[in-house]
Amino acid sequence: MFYLSLIEHTLRLPPHILHLPVDEAIKSELETLFLDKVIAKLGLCISVYDIRSIKGGFIFPGDGASTYTVEFRLIVFRPFIGEIIVAKLKESDASGLRLSLGFFDDIYIPVHLLPTPSRFEAIPNTRNQGRWIWDFGDAEEAQSEEPRFVIDGSDPIKFRVDSVIYPSIPLEQPENSKPFAPMVITGTINYDGLGPVSWWEEAEMIQEDE
Repeated sequence: MFYLSLIEHTLRLPPHILHLPVDEAIKSELETLFLDKVIAKLGLCISVYDIRSIKGGFIFPGDGASTYTVEFRLIVFRPFIGEIIVAKLKESDASGLRLSLGFFDDIYIPVHLLPTPSRFEAIPNTRNQGRWIWDFGDAEEAQSEEPRFVIDGSDPIKFRVDSVIYPSIPLEQPENSKPFAPMVITGTINYDGLGPVSWWEEAEMIQEDE
């Protein structure tokens, strides 16, 4: 899920931070440039882990800033295909689920990757919001007043990473479209052991008793 990535970058230090020690000023500028940003094929930058080398310090004519070539390591978030991750429910609508890790929110579980069979139960007087229900068991139990297998955000959700994509930046954004996401994770909960963790706690307790 988390990796150390070695990066070399040519960095311009603005004059207003040149009074700081060089390594401190460079780290501050690197954090401004990279933290909470997505680098395509690399992942979401979480933290500057360390600085391996600093070269240069040139001041070009007509420019009050100094320029350095810096080699440093970043901690990046980049889940691999098939990885199991636990997240919280952020949104639930007719198109599926949106999950959050707190520091990253663009995780989607589309309808075809929900447990089969599942049905959507809309919340009255809301715009396309509701909850998903897994109709597991016999028909009478599935249609009971309070279904057992509900995805309502009351407990964490365990999912498996199905894909990680880095969309190209669109030239134009449709007026009512979702904000652009530079990294999108698609997950599935259509396997044993996945979904809200409470679904499987009872089964584990039964196995332990046996």
